[in-house]
Amino acid sequence: MLNFDEPRYLGIQAGAVGLAARIRSVVQDRLDAGAKNIVFMGAGGVGTLMEPAADLLRTRSTLPVHTIMPAEVVVQGSVHVGPDSLVIMPSLSGTTGESVEALAWCKERGATVVTLVGHGDTPLAEQADVSLVNFAADDTSCESFYLQSLLVALAVMEARGELAAQSFDDVVQQLQLLPSLLVEAKRAFEPRAAAFAQRIKDEPYHIITGAGSTWPEAFYYGMCILEEMQWIRTRPVHASDFFHGTLELVEQGVSVWIFKGEDSSRPLTERVEKFAPQYTDEVWVLDTADVDLPGVSQETRSLVSPVLLAALLERLSSHLEVLRDHPLTTRRYYKRVAY
Repeated sequence: MLNFDEPRYLGIQAGAVGLAARIRSVVQDRLDAGAKNIVFMGAGGVGTLMEPAADLLRTRSTLPVHTIMPAEVVVQGSVHVGPDSLVIMPSLSGTTGESVEALAWCKERGATVVTLVGHGDTPLAEQADVSLVNFAADDTSCESFYLQSLLVALAVMEARGELAAQSFDDVVQQLQLLPSLLVEAKRAFEPRAAAFAQRIKDEPYHIITGAGSTWPEAFYYGMCILEEMQWIRTRPVHASDFFHGTLELVEQGVSVWIFKGEDSSRPLTERVEKFAPQYTDEVWVLDTADVDLPGVSQETRSLVSPVLLAALLERLSSHLEVLRDHPLTTRRYYKRVAY
């Protein structure tokens, strides 16, 4: 596979799953101590990666859950953050300025802050009540953060007796198979990724849509990969909102990407899939149901759809940066100038 370090990838994703026992313990302890809500508070793309877990809790748990931007909470405040709050704060670098400020703000109000970071010996690792460290880099962090936040959500539901289909241990046992299965999925997808990258390398604009757990990945890939790392304009739009405005931009030659997952929101993306090809010949469907995952139940597959998408899309990114002669690390402004 092009520019892919398999041992490194396997170690990072196994490390994320390996945090399961500690995440379970931290969540159980905090709920036992009387936590009355959970707050996911991540800046930028990593905050978006928390959304599938937050949505899982919103639909399957009665524990109140909130997603709040760190920069906003510092200037606006929030009545939902206080001594009875469990705050989950992710940051790959562990140094994100907005999150460092928000962590101090949360601690001043008595909240318990758990950070998910890629590096120890950083402000977010050192100043949190609990810090969970799993090294990752930009090309591997999506899956790692998706998995860690999923484990947080599952631990919450287990502690509250809200896991119905499978036990926490059952899901973790299957997740332990995932790193090697993701590598095989990448390998199988490689020819398709190379061909699609060749096809779209000069396209200036893409509409990207998803629903349920795939919507955050649609938003993330558009904003953080194509826009930030490739300087390609995108329009991420939720599949249900597609028909409240964005459909009017669809015409021949307009690129539409549809990310299909395996949760109950799948009919929403299928609606776009039925509509778009009638009006444009540039429709690309990426469906997690096409990925072979032996040993993983359908229930667990529905939980890891964004993980699968992130794994496959990394292959597309690797080919795009070569074909466009634009390394994924190239920036004009991000962490380069004052803002």
